[in-house]
Amino acid sequence: MKIRDLEYFIELVKDKNFSVVADRFHVSQPTITMAINRLEEEYGATFFIRDHVHHQIKVTKIGQQYAQHVKTILRELAIARQEIEHAKLNKIRFGLPPIIGNYYFPPLSPQLLREGLIDKLEVTEAGSKNLLQMLLRGELDMALLGSASSLQQPELLVKEFACYPFHIIVSRHHRLAQKKEVQFSDLKGQSFILPDADFIHQQAFRQICRLAHIRPKVIYRTNDIHIIKNMVAENLGISFLTELAITPNDRLADLALADLRQPSFHLSLATRDNEILSPAKEKLWKTVLNYGAKVKEHD
Repeated sequence: MKIRDLEYFIELVKDKNFSVVADRFHVSQPTITMAINRLEEEYGATFFIRDHVHHQIKVTKIGQQYAQHVKTILRELAIARQEIEHAKLNKIRFGLPPIIGNYYFPPLSPQLLREGLIDKLEVTEAGSKNLLQMLLRGELDMALLGSASSLQQPELLVKEFACYPFHIIVSRHHRLAQKKEVQFSDLKGQSFILPDADFIHQQAFRQICRLAHIRPKVIYRTNDIHIIKNMVAENLGISFLTELAITPNDRLADLALADLRQPSFHLSLATRDNEILSPAKEKLWKTVLNYGAKVKEHD
């Protein structure tokens, strides 16, 4: 079996046209035909039904099933090529979401420096949802990820090491500023300033709105947490942020949520479950998790 035959097969399943596939790979049409014949002969199965009269082809049920496996094979081979090429550079492709990068990662950095890991990191900053997909595609070796519930992903090895509640922040001049906690349902009619769709906050916010049976008034979204805090400080609205992103230096009032049922901000370290960690990656994995355990003990 040739890898190129599998690539021809997948494109033919998609386009259902021998000529189109041949043109895409810059080969002759008989080349594609022979490749498909080789696959069908190897398995003793018919993957395509040819209608020579109408110049059409149809993918059989067994052909559709085989295509699912071939997609997985080609995806894993592409990931393997990326891993091999990147291993030559002795770098670790590391995903870091904005909030985790701004508020959790800096205190961890001195330890990474002492372990000789900082200069090995090739950091990609993006929202947790995007980083998760990059990890699954093999574009990252490891990532810190935020989630609104414990992260369950069959293709990944995931270790959750911290969990933070979500809080409400308001201006010190807001009528709620003197409160220590608030029921989310009491915020009906308030104007919210929120992180945009790249953040896990949106999923958590939808969840708590649904639990509290309110339709929120969202006046502004941005991926810049500092802008959110500044707008809230100016009493232009209130916000819903993980406790991780709230510091004593913020010119804000911080209210805990009194709701019995509420989402949390889960912090996890993840890598693909079939990745054999290099010594540097193993050291990074242990360093991040050990730091998380110490922070949890301190809390």
